[in-house]
Amino acid sequence: MKKKQITASIVLYKNERKELKLAIDCFLNTSLAVKLFLIDNSPEPLLEDIISDERVEYIYLNVNRGFGAGHNVVLKRTHLLGKYHLILNPDIQFGNGVLETLYEYMEQNLDVGNVMPHVIYPNGELQYLCKLLPTPMDWIGRMFIPIKSIKDKLNNRFEMRFANYTHEMNVPYLSGCFMFLRSSVIDEIGVFDEGIFMYGEDTDLNRRIYERYRTMYYPKVTIVHNHAKGSHRNLHLFWIHVKAAIYYLNKWGWFFDKERAYINRKTQEIYRKSDI
Repeated sequence: MKKKQITASIVLYKNERKELKLAIDCFLNTSLAVKLFLIDNSPEPLLEDIISDERVEYIYLNVNRGFGAGHNVVLKRTHLLGKYHLILNPDIQFGNGVLETLYEYMEQNLDVGNVMPHVIYPNGELQYLCKLLPTPMDWIGRMFIPIKSIKDKLNNRFEMRFANYTHEMNVPYLSGCFMFLRSSVIDEIGVFDEGIFMYGEDTDLNRRIYERYRTMYYPKVTIVHNHAKGSHRNLHLFWIHVKAAIYYLNKWGWFFDKERAYINRKTQEIYRKSDI
């Protein structure tokens, strides 16, 4: 079987059908050779009939092992992957030409392992999804800080709001809502760390890629992300977020992560410049 140009995976859990169908249609609306895997973590296979298309394969797991573990069902089976593989959230929408542009960008930049486009809310507002590597204060402390001015200061630094989001940037932490990955890099670096149920698995994977390749923010194409920030409103998801942060910091270092300090300092020095 000829290798696809792009494969993609969407991990599902009790998703709203209309929103999910829009994401599926956006991915399939391309001239490229594509294949989409729907990995369903839901308690029942109610989304099995969401679409009938030979380019879509529905995989029902009958267990919820988390976001990263769901994607790993496909990522670990490297023979299934296209030349590039897209980690896609079910709340993403984009227009014609986005996949083609990113495909060509990766073809022309062989040192790039992951690329993320310009991301906006449905109202057109920019989402600040280029981030520094998280410190304990970034991920845990700011969850409990009641003073808005202090929290805003932390967010401004962590989310690289000092940078010019109209320019390309090599970013150590790109959001997992849309990860356009070079499949050969995943074969080399490895898949999502399944010790993280949800939140932070994208940080960990992008950091591992960033150590050997560029992980680029590419603003010449735009996608829409209906970002719900569930952990900010749901106590159960909040604690999942906290546990993920603890796991990540235990793995990489809490206060004595020299690599993080170097990468964050270098990133700020480069992208704080107004003339980039």
